Amino acid sequence: VMVALVTIVLTLIDHPARGLWPPLAALAVILATRHALFGLLAGAFAGAVLLSGGNPLTAFVDIFAGHLWPSLQSSWKLGAIAFTFILGGFAAILEAGGGFAALMGRVARRGGDPARNLEAGAVGLGVLCFFDGLANSMVVGRVSRDLADRAGVARVKLAYIADSTSSAVACVAVVSTWIAFQLSMISEAFVQAGHEVNPYGVFLASLPYNFYCWFTLALLVVAVRDRFHPGPMGEFSETAAAAPRDEEVSEHTGSVPGSPASAIGPVIVLMGAFFAGFILLGSPRPILPLTRDKIVAAFGSDAGPAVLVLASVVATLAAVAWFPRHDGYSLGKAGRAFAAGVGTMVGPIFILLAAWMMSSVIGELGTAAYISRLATESGSLFLVPTLTFLTGAAISFATGTSWGTMGLLFPLAVPAAAVMGADVSFLTIIVAAVFSGAVVGDHCSPFSDTTIVTSISCGVEPHDHVRTQIPYALITAAGAVGVGFLPAGLGLPGWVSLGLGVLVILLLPRLTARLRSRSRP
Repeated sequence: VMVALVTIVLTLIDHPARGLWPPLAALAVILATRHALFGLLAGAFAGAVLLSGGNPLTAFVDIFAGHLWPSLQSSWKLGAIAFTFILGGFAAILEAGGGFAALMGRVARRGGDPARNLEAGAVGLGVLCFFDGLANSMVVGRVSRDLADRAGVARVKLAYIADSTSSAVACVAVVSTWIAFQLSMISEAFVQAGHEVNPYGVFLASLPYNFYCWFTLALLVVAVRDRFHPGPMGEFSETAAAAPRDEEVSEHTGSVPGSPASAIGPVIVLMGAFFAGFILLGSPRPILPLTRDKIVAAFGSDAGPAVLVLASVVATLAAVAWFPRHDGYSLGKAGRAFAAGVGTMVGPIFILLAAWMMSSVIGELGTAAYISRLATESGSLFLVPTLTFLTGAAISFATGTSWGTMGLLFPLAVPAAAVMGADVSFLTIIVAAVFSGAVVGDHCSPFSDTTIVTSISCGVEPHDHVRTQIPYALITAAGAVGVGFLPAGLGLPGWVSLGLGVLVILLLPRLTARLRSRSRP
């Protein structure tokens, strides 16, 4: 009601500042309802009402005919929808096949330090599940929590591992349920910024600048290797290590008998089909001899939508072929798992559609241009990556949605920076800042779907998971700002900042130990 009232009042005011209302309305509704879809729809409709001069009926028709339908004419966006659905089903088949459970059982049975083996295995499993963030959280927690109890690993430590390898890995993976959303947002934002780019090329160029995600994975290595436990994590880990436990670990932990090959094989097929598809469909003719320039041209081609869909179909067929068929497990169970996985993607797809409508509306309102004019007065273009990252972190923490944060920020930050004079290379840093900001808040937010799913799958209270993970997230976020986005804004190459930041994180336990020893009397 408040959104509607404010929108009606703003229709009477002809000022560029009213373009700020749709994203603010979306944020307010997301905060109130904890649903990204409701917020994005409310923001898009509020903007459409402003564009229609206050006529809600015209706005309702135009939001579909004038903003959603044109978006669906893009091959990238149609490919994004198909790919997201298929890969959701693919992830469900792999989980139902029991291969992940068998893989973790073997890792836990290795000799040496059982706790470190289990933690390292959980990290490896999380990276292996790069294709979907929520599937990652569910799989790692479900198949590892009983093994964690037997190995003396705190379940909150397992939850930290599962959560840190979910969004962070999916955000930088070249093939995931995230990539379709990310590419569509990149394409939309750069069109509004006045640049025709290949979305996949921009995504690949942004990878070295996605500092938070890479630093999160580096800190994860430190947490496992050095048992680095800042904040409350130390107390939980000491309690778990001291608790009596059954040292016997079974090889299979799920209800479905499977083999590691049933999980690893389809993933290898997915990546192989992805790279082969780009070479075959996007490389200049003749394909042979295959040179570096031809590979770069292939990934910069328009073959992306077809490659994503075809690779996901081929990988799904491979997952079905590897699905266990003994003891009553049949092709029908794989089909039902696929259908269930497709069903889990309905919500994300609606969020994707709402984000496209929101982006189109605020682009027509000139919201980004108004923001850029305000920012240009300070002449602080070099600060835009840092401010974008911090803004994204605040929004994603408050709303608990990384996709919703991207949907809000992309059509604002990229066009605004372009008006301030940023070239395509600098805009690539802004893209990475949006990605990083969307993930950091999502890691810390008690409202995040990944936070809740991870807590449930690992068998811990969401409150305990949040308070034990926040110290890690804050350390990583500080590194992303100090070593990453500030230097990048001043022109330091991304690979240099990334290497320096990873080195600092890997040396963090030694640095903190020295500081503690010096502070002692």
